Amino acid sequence: PEQATEVPPLGFAVAQLAGVYILAENRDGLVVVDMHAAHERITYEKLKQSYADRDLVRQPLLVPETISVAESEANLVEHSGAALEQLGLVVDRSGPTTLTVREVPALLRNADVESLLRDVLADMSESGRSHRVDDASDDFLATMACHHSVRANRLLTIDEMNALLREMENTERADQCNHGRPTWTTITMSELDRLFLRGR
Repeated sequence: PEQATEVPPLGFAVAQLAGVYILAENRDGLVVVDMHAAHERITYEKLKQSYADRDLVRQPLLVPETISVAESEANLVEHSGAALEQLGLVVDRSGPTTLTVREVPALLRNADVESLLRDVLADMSESGRSHRVDDASDDFLATMACHHSVRANRLLTIDEMNALLREMENTERADQCNHGRPTWTTITMSELDRLFLRGR
């Protein structure tokens, strides 16, 4: 007889619901995963580890992106270039109200560069810690991770869903996103049976 397949903790993907949730089956029942929240946590932990190891790999942009900003934001970049580089962003002031992004963290190479930079600058302005990146690095990295994460309504293949589930199983604190929301829940077979009044 065939040997039973070992079922991983988050099970195997069976479907995607509303472009937002992965539905998987494990030994206990149905696992429902918020794919954006889960991917955000995975990306955040990878960025955090690379940052801690001082090994945040940067990806040069084939075409540097020029962005119009307020003069105060351009001043912030001019005074915080080294801090931004620690986060994997190479940005130059190219005019009184113009910035040029030349490199981004390799993990975020597909992110919307302008939106990413604006959010990181907003975080730096709010925290007032633009010269002390280490003090606020978790906040900055969480903002950056959000930009890379799988967006709602992106259809994933079963293989992609299973790959995400396996990565979650190997990621620290994968049960919560960076904002503290749960990334997954299980609905046990007994809970499903109660819903359908089975066994009465």
